[in-house]
Amino acid sequence: MPLKTHLDDEPTLNLTAMLDVMFLLIIFFALGTRFVDDERKIGLRVPEVVDRGTLTAAPARREVNVYRDGTITLDRQTVSLEQLTTRLAAARRQYNDLGVLVRGDARGEFQNVAVALAACKEAGIRELGITVRSMPPEESATDSRALLRR
Repeated sequence: MPLKTHLDDEPTLNLTAMLDVMFLLIIFFALGTRFVDDERKIGLRVPEVVDRGTLTAAPARREVNVYRDGTITLDRQTVSLEQLTTRLAAARRQYNDLGVLVRGDARGEFQNVAVALAACKEAGIRELGITVRSMPPEESATDSRALLRR
Protein backbone atom coordinates (compact mmCIF):
# COMPACT_ATOMS: atom_id res chain seq x y z
CA MET A 1 0.00 0.00 0.00
CA PRO A 2 1.58 3.30 -1.08
CA LEU A 3 1.83 6.05 1.47
CA LYS A 4 1.58 9.73 0.67
CA THR A 5 4.88 11.44 1.02
CA HIS A 6 3.98 14.93 -0.18
CA LEU A 7 1.30 17.44 0.88
CA ASP A 8 -1.50 18.53 -1.49
CA ASP A 9 -1.74 22.21 -2.36
CA GLU A 10 -4.34 24.25 -0.48
CA PRO A 11 -7.34 25.16 -2.66
CA THR A 12 -7.33 28.79 -3.75
CA LEU A 13 -10.24 31.08 -4.35
CA ASN A 14 -10.08 32.95 -7.66
CA LEU A 15 -11.88 36.29 -7.23
CA THR A 16 -11.08 37.70 -10.67
CA ALA A 17 -14.43 36.80 -12.27
CA MET A 18 -16.43 38.10 -9.32
CA LEU A 19 -14.55 41.42 -9.34
CA ASP A 20 -15.17 41.79 -13.08
CA VAL A 21 -18.93 41.35 -12.57
CA MET A 22 -18.92 43.80 -9.64
CA PHE A 23 -17.21 46.52 -11.72
CA LEU A 24 -19.60 45.95 -14.63
CA LEU A 25 -22.61 46.34 -12.33
CA ILE A 26 -21.20 49.52 -10.80
CA ILE A 27 -20.66 51.03 -14.28
CA PHE A 28 -24.15 49.95 -15.41
CA PHE A 29 -25.95 51.55 -12.45
CA ALA A 30 -23.78 54.67 -12.55
CA LEU A 31 -24.72 55.29 -16.19
CA GLY A 32 -28.39 54.40 -15.61
CA THR A 33 -28.88 56.95 -12.86
CA ARG A 34 -27.43 59.67 -15.05
CA PHE A 35 -30.19 59.23 -17.66
CA VAL A 36 -32.92 59.62 -15.03
CA ASP A 37 -31.57 63.08 -14.15
CA ASP A 38 -31.43 64.07 -17.83
CA GLU A 39 -35.14 63.26 -18.28
CA ARG A 40 -36.10 65.67 -15.53
CA LYS A 41 -34.23 68.52 -17.23
CA ILE A 42 -36.38 68.38 -20.37
CA GLY A 43 -38.38 71.62 -20.66
CA LEU A 44 -41.79 69.99 -20.72
CA ARG A 45 -44.63 70.50 -18.32
CA VAL A 46 -46.75 67.37 -18.02
CA PRO A 47 -50.47 67.69 -17.23
CA GLU A 48 -51.62 67.18 -13.67
CA VAL A 49 -54.82 65.48 -12.54
CA VAL A 50 -56.49 64.86 -9.22
CA ASP A 51 -57.15 61.22 -8.50
CA ARG A 52 -60.87 61.05 -7.74
CA GLY A 53 -61.28 57.31 -8.35
CA THR A 54 -63.73 55.90 -10.86
CA LEU A 55 -66.49 58.09 -12.21
CA THR A 56 -69.21 55.70 -11.10
CA ALA A 57 -68.86 52.81 -8.73
CA ALA A 58 -69.85 49.39 -9.94
CA PRO A 59 -73.28 48.53 -8.54
CA ALA A 60 -73.69 45.66 -6.14
CA ARG A 61 -74.87 42.36 -7.50
CA ARG A 62 -78.69 42.27 -7.66
CA GLU A 63 -80.44 39.47 -5.78
CA VAL A 64 -83.41 37.56 -7.15
CA ASN A 65 -85.15 35.27 -4.66
CA VAL A 66 -87.57 32.59 -5.83
CA TYR A 67 -89.74 31.24 -3.01
CA ARG A 68 -91.45 27.86 -2.69
CA ASP A 69 -94.83 29.24 -3.80
CA GLY A 70 -93.29 30.88 -6.92
CA THR A 71 -93.12 34.43 -5.50
CA ILE A 72 -90.21 36.38 -6.97
CA THR A 73 -88.41 39.23 -5.22
CA LEU A 74 -85.78 41.57 -6.61
CA ASP A 75 -83.64 43.10 -3.87
CA ARG A 76 -86.31 42.17 -1.26
CA GLN A 77 -89.19 43.75 -3.20
CA THR A 78 -91.88 41.48 -4.60
CA VAL A 79 -92.10 41.76 -8.38
CA SER A 80 -93.89 40.02 -11.20
CA LEU A 81 -91.99 38.27 -13.96
CA GLU A 82 -92.52 41.21 -16.36
CA GLN A 83 -91.39 43.72 -13.72
CA LEU A 84 -88.28 41.61 -13.06
CA THR A 85 -87.34 41.67 -16.73
CA THR A 86 -88.04 45.40 -17.07
CA ARG A 87 -86.11 46.41 -13.94
CA LEU A 88 -83.12 44.24 -14.77
CA ALA A 89 -83.02 45.55 -18.35
CA ALA A 90 -83.11 49.15 -17.05
CA ALA A 91 -80.32 48.42 -14.55
CA ARG A 92 -78.27 46.74 -17.29
CA ARG A 93 -78.58 49.85 -19.50
CA GLN A 94 -76.98 51.87 -16.68
CA TYR A 95 -74.21 49.31 -16.06
CA ASN A 96 -73.50 46.81 -18.83
CA ASP A 97 -71.70 44.22 -16.66
CA LEU A 98 -74.44 43.98 -14.04
CA GLY A 99 -74.39 40.76 -12.02
CA VAL A 100 -77.46 38.93 -10.75
CA LEU A 101 -77.56 36.29 -8.03
CA VAL A 102 -80.56 33.93 -8.22
CA ARG A 103 -81.52 32.09 -5.03
CA GLY A 104 -84.24 29.46 -5.11
CA ASP A 105 -85.98 27.67 -2.26
CA ALA A 106 -84.66 24.10 -1.98
CA ARG A 107 -88.17 22.72 -1.47
CA GLY A 108 -89.73 24.67 -4.33
CA GLU A 109 -90.08 23.59 -7.93
CA PHE A 110 -87.03 24.19 -10.07
CA GLN A 111 -89.31 25.40 -12.86
CA ASN A 112 -89.83 28.64 -10.92
CA VAL A 113 -86.07 29.18 -10.75
CA ALA A 114 -85.73 28.35 -14.46
CA VAL A 115 -88.38 30.97 -15.29
CA ALA A 116 -86.47 33.60 -13.25
CA LEU A 117 -83.22 32.66 -15.02
CA ALA A 118 -84.96 33.00 -18.40
CA ALA A 119 -86.19 36.47 -17.38
CA CYS A 120 -82.63 37.47 -16.49
CA LYS A 121 -81.41 36.21 -19.86
CA GLU A 122 -84.19 38.12 -21.63
CA ALA A 123 -83.08 41.30 -19.82
CA GLY A 124 -79.58 40.79 -21.26
CA ILE A 125 -77.84 39.83 -18.03
CA ARG A 126 -74.64 37.91 -18.75
CA GLU A 127 -73.25 37.63 -15.21
CA LEU A 128 -75.54 35.13 -13.49
CA GLY A 129 -74.98 33.20 -10.29
CA ILE A 130 -76.97 30.57 -8.41
CA THR A 131 -76.44 29.99 -4.70
CA VAL A 132 -76.45 26.69 -2.91
CA ARG A 133 -75.75 25.81 0.71
CA SER A 134 -73.01 23.29 1.37
CA MET A 135 -73.77 20.54 3.87
CA PRO A 136 -71.41 18.38 5.95
CA PRO A 137 -70.68 15.04 4.19
CA GLU A 138 -72.62 12.89 6.68
CA GLU A 139 -75.74 15.08 6.36
CA SER A 140 -75.55 15.30 2.59
CA ALA A 141 -75.58 11.52 2.13
CA THR A 142 -78.73 11.03 4.21
CA ASP A 143 -80.52 14.13 2.85
CA SER A 144 -79.77 13.29 -0.78
CA ARG A 145 -81.14 9.76 -0.31
CA ALA A 146 -84.29 11.19 1.25
CA LEU A 147 -84.71 13.63 -1.65
CA LEU A 148 -84.29 10.87 -4.22
CA ARG A 149 -87.05 8.80 -2.59
CA ARG A 150 -89.62 11.59 -3.05
